[in-house]
Amino acid sequence: VLFIHGGPVAQDEFGFDLYRQILAASGYAVAAVNYRGSSGRGAAYTRSIYADWGNKEVKDILAIAASLCKSGIADSNRMAIAGWSYGGILTNYTIASDNRFKAAVSGAGSSLTLSFYGSDQYITQYETELGKPWENQQKWLNLSYPFFKVKQIKTPTLFMASEDDFNVPVVGAEQMYQAFKSEGIPTQLIIYPNQHHGLSVPSYIIHRFNAHINWFNKYMP
Repeated sequence: VLFIHGGPVAQDEFGFDLYRQILAASGYAVAAVNYRGSSGRGAAYTRSIYADWGNKEVKDILAIAASLCKSGIADSNRMAIAGWSYGGILTNYTIASDNRFKAAVSGAGSSLTLSFYGSDQYITQYETELGKPWENQQKWLNLSYPFFKVKQIKTPTLFMASEDDFNVPVVGAEQMYQAFKSEGIPTQLIIYPNQHHGLSVPSYIIHRFNAHINWFNKYMP
């Protein structure tokens, strides 16, 4: 399982990570990828994906996947990918770029970027980095390629979201779920009520762990 961190300005450090440990305790080898755009490797590394989302990061993720298979750590026929926030967004980008993953869980993600203008907290970033949608329409459409290329996706994907998330609103998961349903791609949607970007109700946190494991077990028996 490639478990992708959010941000993207963040990093997976040499420390205890509950999510990955639970997946490992369930029998999965778990890889953390500090793809281009992550912090901890200088400003140039972080800025390398500026206005170019879902490109270099996906190349890095796929390179790690190939390396893990070559080394024998991963089975090329039993690989999964998951993430939350930008990790969920990158999960969508990755499964729209490559069909090697047998299962995916996209949490608090999005794909149809245009629909988030004015509905989340990133107006300043959008206009600075991407330009205003009506002035740079093609850029916004290009960055939404998982939604527009959904017919190419083969990976069964579980979408998750929090009902009251103003960071990555629930519509991001709902749109991809509906697109998958319309195309007959195996999918499921879980929405956690009265939650924001992170889950705070203990039973919901446990449910999210179990939902990941059950989805992976189902499609990677």
